[in-house]
Amino acid sequence: MSAYPITTQKQVRAAFWQGFPGMFERDYRKSYRQNDYSATVRCEWVDFVDMLAKDGLISPELAQRVTL
Repeated sequence: MSAYPITTQKQVRAAFWQGFPGMFERDYRKSYRQNDYSATVRCEWVDFVDMLAKDGLISPELAQRVTL
């Protein structure tokens, strides 16, 4: 069992969109890749991943490789 509660990129993405419901309805697109999103969404994403890593919810390795 992992020491981190979130262990996959899919879980990180789901947690991000769940935490920003208004942004999800307005900005989420299934076909988008990370750089297709606006700068606002990408900044929120980076801050979110940083917070997860600092709070010990994801591993440093996952924080480095996860993409929106």
